[in-house]
Amino acid sequence: MPPLTTIRPTVPEPEITAGGLADPLGDLAAPTHLKIEQYLPGDVLGGAHPAPRLSWEIASAPAGWAPTGADLEITRTDAAGTPLGEPEILPLEAADGVLAPWPAPPLASRDRVVLRVRVTGRSSETPDAAAGTDSDAAGTTAEADSPATASPADTGWSEPIAYEVGLLDPADWRALPVGPSWPENPLADRRPPRVRTEFDLPRPVVAARAYISAHGLIRAEIDGRRIGADELVPGWTVYGERLIARTYDVTDLLTASGDGTGAHALGAQLADGWYRGHIGFDGGYRNLYGEDIAAVVQLEVTHDDGSRSLIATDADWRAGVGEILFTDLYDGEKVDARRVAPGWSRPGFDDSSWLPVEVGASDAERLVMPTDAPVRAVETLRPVEVSVQERRVLPLGGGEAELSPERVLIDFGQNISGRLRIRVSGPAGRTITLRHAEVLDDGVLGMRTLREAQATDTYTLAGGGVEEWEPAFAIHGFRYADVTGWPGGAAAAKAAIEDGAVLAVVIHTQMERLGAFACSDERVTRLHENSRWSMRDNFVALPTDCPQRDERLGWTGDIQAFAPAAAFHYDCAGLLGSWLTDLAIEQRAHGTVPWYAPVIPGGFWTPPEPAAVWGDAAAVVPWELFRATGDAGLLERQYDSARAWVDLVDSLTAEDHVWDSGMQLGDWLDPSAPPDNPLQAMTDPHLVATAFFARSARIVSQWAAVLGRDDDARRYGDLADAVGEGFRARYTDGEGRMTSHTQCAYALAIAFDLTGSAHNRERAGEHLAALVEASGGNVATGFAGTPVLTGALSDTGHADAAYRLLLETSCPSWLYAVAMGATTTWERWDSMLPDGSINPGGMTSFNHYALGAVAAWLERTVGGLAPAEPGYRVIEVAPVPGGGLSSAESVHRTPYGWAASAWRLGGGGRLELDVVVPVGARARVRLPGSTAPVELGHGRHHLVG
Repeated sequence: MPPLTTIRPTVPEPEITAGGLADPLGDLAAPTHLKIEQYLPGDVLGGAHPAPRLSWEIASAPAGWAPTGADLEITRTDAAGTPLGEPEILPLEAADGVLAPWPAPPLASRDRVVLRVRVTGRSSETPDAAAGTDSDAAGTTAEADSPATASPADTGWSEPIAYEVGLLDPADWRALPVGPSWPENPLADRRPPRVRTEFDLPRPVVAARAYISAHGLIRAEIDGRRIGADELVPGWTVYGERLIARTYDVTDLLTASGDGTGAHALGAQLADGWYRGHIGFDGGYRNLYGEDIAAVVQLEVTHDDGSRSLIATDADWRAGVGEILFTDLYDGEKVDARRVAPGWSRPGFDDSSWLPVEVGASDAERLVMPTDAPVRAVETLRPVEVSVQERRVLPLGGGEAELSPERVLIDFGQNISGRLRIRVSGPAGRTITLRHAEVLDDGVLGMRTLREAQATDTYTLAGGGVEEWEPAFAIHGFRYADVTGWPGGAAAAKAAIEDGAVLAVVIHTQMERLGAFACSDERVTRLHENSRWSMRDNFVALPTDCPQRDERLGWTGDIQAFAPAAAFHYDCAGLLGSWLTDLAIEQRAHGTVPWYAPVIPGGFWTPPEPAAVWGDAAAVVPWELFRATGDAGLLERQYDSARAWVDLVDSLTAEDHVWDSGMQLGDWLDPSAPPDNPLQAMTDPHLVATAFFARSARIVSQWAAVLGRDDDARRYGDLADAVGEGFRARYTDGEGRMTSHTQCAYALAIAFDLTGSAHNRERAGEHLAALVEASGGNVATGFAGTPVLTGALSDTGHADAAYRLLLETSCPSWLYAVAMGATTTWERWDSMLPDGSINPGGMTSFNHYALGAVAAWLERTVGGLAPAEPGYRVIEVAPVPGGGLSSAESVHRTPYGWAASAWRLGGGGRLELDVVVPVGARARVRLPGSTAPVELGHGRHHLVG
């Protein structure tokens, strides 16, 4: 039997360190890292933008060099890449390499262009006084205002990339949704269907594209070979408005055994997925978007004479079933390999027992090309420990009991989102069962945190040789797994697994890694890594809350808290931009920013109600992405959503602009809240709501100014001022003391600039530091206060208190989880209790990124690297050492290139700082105790303070 899935090579994530970065000061380099919009660098197939913006980097340049102009070379080609004429060279409006506007007429569906960029600049013959600095801070001079003499410098052309537009017009679509025609019970588990067709191609093939979507999830094949390597296609969007179709170059599949002429077959395996599967908490829901399941496939083939063949899903297709008996995102996948139908997606297969398909109405009006990268299998992990578990007596009730099966327990050493890949041989009919969990509970899998998700996969062997398998449509959150039913028993299983027979496959949206942080305390470095891993595990088609239990929703409050850290870790602007589109759609439909997007029924959470922290995602997330990327286009697209949120809140507040009504979650999961009532926090929830209202109003004011909407900028600025006045009148004594004398209240007042005066700000900082001291260094905040807690302390001169919070190991604290062996961020401070047992609350997860928002403070304040202007055009380098750390570094790939801040304490406690500034940016460096910042141009600099 052939493998049911092809093993793909692992692409490990790069190790990023400040010392490993190349010096940007040197010979002028050609542009690199050429990017279209927010896609990954390199070629783009099936693009959604008719007028795509371009970005690039200049890896090195002489001191004082700056770009003054840029050109784009556009070569139009056919689908096979053959040029259709001479290249056209057009000047670009922006030369800095950050989202330069498209200079040509908009492209149309299927248009393909090959692009190169070159940049012209001017370089001073007298090197910049601040470039390549190696001096005491006091002796460092700022960048020269103007060169004495200058000469032009041309970079030469970048390496080319190809951009091919997808199907942008509804009229482009001929494919219709096709699925099974047999009766199904919409209230029960349904067996996943397959659909197929055969076709003949009359002439040799020079190019072929497959445009693929589905009602549900889909994996398509041509002539027995899988199309692409994307997972969980088409992802999860508000399907009624947006159904994503992804594009694949399938030329090689059609010409694998010749020139492509003759007989071929096209098939697709379907699964319920989010469309009609069992999703959501409180027992879950089925058929949220429809009871049907369907493939939408359009294959367009270009022949050697320029003619085209079109094969699309229609009434001529047939439907059947395969070896997948059941598959579910939460519960897992069940496969019986004895039921494999060899050749089902190859020509000549006997499908006489299959049935005609049922054809649905066209989706042309809602089919869209993606603006983000696909979900992929990005890494594989080997076990770090394998053990045989003793059989246990399991009570069944009524005085009866049974022995548990013999299990082999696997620890992969890292909590992930993904699934297992197995390699096994044994007798036909033997069933192997794979269960998954995040943690252990009394030495066995801690399944209670899954709630009703089963997270169990089963594979029944076909027999007759080595078989390789991994689920196609299930995904789990786990570090541990156990295996039963392995041929030969537990001892044989343990030996085989230790030899690589079971691997963990890490699956998430493909994103470019941008950032890294490390320091002399390995626990703090691990804390930062936990934050990054939780982001990886939860960025699966949308930003979810957790990857393991019966939930996995796009909670707005979680990403609102985490957005700055997310934008540092990875280039997530594509994924978040797509999700924000859905947020705005749901906002219009429900009259408010919902708790999560897409919206599903959710008991307590239905219908959505206006609530601070969660609703503020409409303003905060786009703004933080703008700060990180400089993308004003995103602000333009999301402006109405952000403004509508602030206007809605304004209509709900009292005359003094205090938001003192409605249901508020407040400082959700503050550690004082009991396990069964996360709402019961110490801080007045209306104080929290009003603080966030003031912040969002201020953001929209600044946002409007960026877009040139001056009237709106004044209006929302005045509103933010008025909210601040109401906040102080209601929730302070006028001297810096809050009515809620809590860490959260002071942190929000300081971070959102609501204290009203320098004196009150200073007093608020003192109160906050005193509360930290009184707590013994423990954190006392939840989702609202935690992201700004340490920053509020360090910004008011209490870095010692911030470091005390950071380095505390008793619960609640960040390092408590690290000390307990966490490899991701926990939902609760005490998701695991000190005795190793799981928190008894029904809402307990070991993979939630919200409380890992402290990573942004580690990057910006401990490591000392932050955007001073949007897109890191100006980089703020201002490390604040403390806590006994002897070194720290932050490294980030800004829109201009790699930047770094790395400090260490040398002899006599003197601070030595290395700064890397990319070409096109400059740095504003402030050493501890310095009175004025030092301005640095591009290059690698060494300063001593």
